[in-house]
Amino acid sequence: MDGKKLEYKGEEALMELQKLTVNTDEVQEKLLKDIITRNKDTEYLNKYMKGSKDISTFKQRVPVIGYDGIQPYIQRIANGEDSSLITSHNITEMLCSSGTSNGEPKLMPSIAEDLDRRTFVYNLIMPIVNQYVPGLDEGKAMYLYFVKAEMSTPCGLPARTVLTSYYKSKHFKGRSRNIPSNDFTSPDQAILCEDSNQSMYCQLLSGLVLRYQVLRLGAVFASAFLRAITFLEKNWMKLCNDIRKGKLDLSITNPECQLAMTSMLLSPNPCLANEIEEICGSSSWRGILCKLWPKAKYIEAVVTGSMAQYIPSLEYYSDKKLPLVCPMYASSECYFGVNLKPLCSPSEVSFTLLPNMGYFEFIPLGENAWSFEGDEDEVPPNNVVGLVEVRVGCYYELVVTTYAGLYRYRIGDVLQVTGFHNKAPQFRFICRKNVVLSLDNDKTSEEDLHKSITEAKKLLEPHNAMLLEYTSYADASTVPGHYILYWEIRQEIPEPGHLSLHDVLEECCITIEEELDYIYRRCRTHDKCIGPLEIRIVKSGTFEALMDLFISRGGSMNQYKTPRCIKSKTALKLLDANVEECFFSPRNPIWVP
Repeated sequence: MDGKKLEYKGEEALMELQKLTVNTDEVQEKLLKDIITRNKDTEYLNKYMKGSKDISTFKQRVPVIGYDGIQPYIQRIANGEDSSLITSHNITEMLCSSGTSNGEPKLMPSIAEDLDRRTFVYNLIMPIVNQYVPGLDEGKAMYLYFVKAEMSTPCGLPARTVLTSYYKSKHFKGRSRNIPSNDFTSPDQAILCEDSNQSMYCQLLSGLVLRYQVLRLGAVFASAFLRAITFLEKNWMKLCNDIRKGKLDLSITNPECQLAMTSMLLSPNPCLANEIEEICGSSSWRGILCKLWPKAKYIEAVVTGSMAQYIPSLEYYSDKKLPLVCPMYASSECYFGVNLKPLCSPSEVSFTLLPNMGYFEFIPLGENAWSFEGDEDEVPPNNVVGLVEVRVGCYYELVVTTYAGLYRYRIGDVLQVTGFHNKAPQFRFICRKNVVLSLDNDKTSEEDLHKSITEAKKLLEPHNAMLLEYTSYADASTVPGHYILYWEIRQEIPEPGHLSLHDVLEECCITIEEELDYIYRRCRTHDKCIGPLEIRIVKSGTFEALMDLFISRGGSMNQYKTPRCIKSKTALKLLDANVEECFFSPRNPIWVP
């Protein structure tokens, strides 16, 4: 990739974006031709193409695969064999996926050029946002970013998350020199601290010290940002004490953090400490973000897919005064695209795929997304369509080919086409393809589950209660089996005269069942092969403990997403150990033959 493109900013970046989307088909064809030409002699491609550089041969012979199809080659490289098994480039690192969908992180090959491509996407975001929110270079961003401790493959290649890779790169460290609006409150030393608690403490302390300069708030995922708010609730008195005395708390032992924060706490500031103390000491934290950072203009975080669950909590803490900006769509395998309407409602977020990031193909799923096949099913090589061949309104599974050695690789994301920007299609993220609940003939997708819970949790609102987090489990240990939902709820003082929360939660159970699809309701009501849905209320802090569990097993705080369907026995044991009450559907859902 042309390194000069990293320098694009402002109008230049928007002009480059326009050029790419006007010439989407040409850019894609040229990119695929280049990938094939460079990598034709690799063991993987040569196995199918016999040295051919022809695009039509690639599409006819190279199979569409899941991770099992490429994993043996990746493992051989991790064990010390040459990168030429899958790519002509030197593989510089292995990127660990978040791994929380199926419990196991995957290793993805990465080459030096990939950092250029990622930086290109990051450098597009601010020019896009500046069209709607000007003046962002006049202040700072309080973005809470975290790294994960690195591992090594048997041959010594670094194995780390894609975000850890980026934060440690020269591109990230030089961000504010290239783009002034990329000036963060958090010192790099705090971001790069591998102790997540010390990192969080120092980043929040920096954001509070510079509270009047903060114009943007955010984290990569909404879940990480809300975890920061929870951390602030527990530690604001210590943070205020640091500001009041001008000295860092003794619990911060990381030398780099100590050095960075000492230069920030140059002198005692009792006035600032008193201001923050008065705000945080309030009986309610509704709107706390706007009070602590009064100049903030929006919150940036991923709020699509499973992250949509956190929108009500974000709106609570901002009192609905701060727009939620979801700027880009990316994964460990490849960065995909950007949101050209950053201030749109979270429910309307669509991403324009950038044709220079990778070669994109799509497995058609038709005009509805309720009958997904499993990842183990083979897809004929010719049963895919190109980036410019997708149709508005239809659903697709994303397939990607990269320079780093992924060929026709199924990402596992289900997308719906919402329109086009010039020739580049725009997609709404629907769900991860393989996250479902199933006991019999039922097959509940992540979106099915989310829609049902979204409807049910409305019943909590009149009782000053809020659903903070949830996950699910298809329990087949009894006959018949049944769905179990683990809910963590926050309830403020209930108003007199209302139903008890016990009655409300039973109604939540039946509301969820009524919202699930025809097949589930038939299985429940007619076939009697599924038992009443159960909601298990867990103690406050349980889902933080669940996050800690997954992080301790190799996950990343930046990339962590609460698994919407639990498969890990250890995770289930943790959840069940924290159950306070259980509620079941009081009746069968309505089913009409």
